[in-house]
Amino acid sequence: MRKEFYLAFLFVAVLNVFFYYQWSTGLYSLVFFVPFFMLGFRDIRQQRHAIKANFPVFGHLRYLFESIRPEINQYFIESNTDGKPFSREQRSVVYQRAKKVLDTVPFGTQHNVYQQGYEFVTHSLYPKHVDRSKLRITLGSDLCKQPYSLSLLNISAMSFGSLSPNAILALNGGAKDGGFAHNTGEGGISPYHLEPGGDLIWQIGTAYFGCRTHAGDFDPELFRKNASLPQVKMIELKLSQGAKPGHGGMLSGKKVTPEIAAIRNVPVGVDVLSPPAHTAFSDAKGMLSFISQLRELSGGKPVGIKLCLGHREEFEELVACMLVEKNYPDYIVVDGAEGGTGAAPLEFSNYMGMPGMDALVIVVDCLRKSGLKDKIKVLSTGKITTAFDIVKILCLGADATYAARSMMLALGCIQALRCNNNKCPAGVATQNPSLFKGLHVPTKRTRVKNFHQETLEAVAHMVGAMGIADTAELRRHHLHKRIDHNQIKTYADLHPET
Repeated sequence: MRKEFYLAFLFVAVLNVFFYYQWSTGLYSLVFFVPFFMLGFRDIRQQRHAIKANFPVFGHLRYLFESIRPEINQYFIESNTDGKPFSREQRSVVYQRAKKVLDTVPFGTQHNVYQQGYEFVTHSLYPKHVDRSKLRITLGSDLCKQPYSLSLLNISAMSFGSLSPNAILALNGGAKDGGFAHNTGEGGISPYHLEPGGDLIWQIGTAYFGCRTHAGDFDPELFRKNASLPQVKMIELKLSQGAKPGHGGMLSGKKVTPEIAAIRNVPVGVDVLSPPAHTAFSDAKGMLSFISQLRELSGGKPVGIKLCLGHREEFEELVACMLVEKNYPDYIVVDGAEGGTGAAPLEFSNYMGMPGMDALVIVVDCLRKSGLKDKIKVLSTGKITTAFDIVKILCLGADATYAARSMMLALGCIQALRCNNNKCPAGVATQNPSLFKGLHVPTKRTRVKNFHQETLEAVAHMVGAMGIADTAELRRHHLHKRIDHNQIKTYADLHPET
């Protein structure tokens, strides 16, 4: 932090005085002292890099190591990229697009195309032009009075509290500038969500932050008040998330400032542990009734559910209940077990929940079989980084996507894995003012917008190269996977469409 620079400055000053009085050579130490001070002073004043601003002089070591990335990049590509942190390759894509620098690569593909599991799409002899601005869907069933035009790529759920004020300001500002939506996460709507004016998807979790009584139950009137805000375009009822399915949200007491406590209506400095289940309903019929209540209280805005798929038969029961009740959500968000979070129990993070692609296939097929797929849009999330990630998800049946970690990387996240202890060095996932003030909102806001635009531009080019004019035409037979050295199958072969 800045104090470390000043401590170092004081140390050098004392050392300079000591040398002068002992050997009359204090002036020689200025050769080191003056450049050190000038560099630190410049780091504090610059606004492009939060690491340099928060750790003057010492922060340059991080960028020194990053500068040799081309020589060590192959190690990261060949290493296992299925773990929680993004690989160096994935981070490079986000950083380059957020900063609008050259993101082409020399020497062809950086993957072994004959390796088992390699996935790809094929191109057409007759490519088409796809307009990036048209990569949107209209979200809202016939039960909805205020349908919303949603981008194919949006900011996934990350709460204020988990993220810093400056991070929320930059994310929402980027959404405003780029014309896409920002999910609030279950932590409620903060002033930092509202100030930039970006479109919001208000997520309601099991603790009902932003619409709860002092006892923690759902408060209809408080919900009506917040849901009527013009920035709120959609409502999302969170049932579970991929990183900790069946477990409530967690926020360390170190992050629960008086401001966050007031927004969430919880005690200051105490760990916030959301209950695993909703109290407003306990079965499928009750859930659908609650969705109708939320839709009515919000004035007819789209209402959806977010889940990490667990027992398949429970989802099938829910869909069957939709048919009987003639009531359904406007959209369903499918999260995978590979989803991330700022804090989760180890066992839940590693061993609970169904992988995203498998869950997406089950949800889409179940909706198609019941005839509800045309009424209910499906969104998917889980390590969305590149245009191929989006195209792949759309081929499997999703209508749009969320991204969380890649948006954090666009903000300057370096994956220091300090999200849960309030010591994020980049100022992204912390409530420490001395750290989050280093995150310059206007600069990061632009980078969030850039990442969104550049990624969707790549989607448009990729889909056009496939000879497809509309992403709604993407199907599983467009996506291929190498099974072994001599065999390739389409996802239509692996998961026949119903």
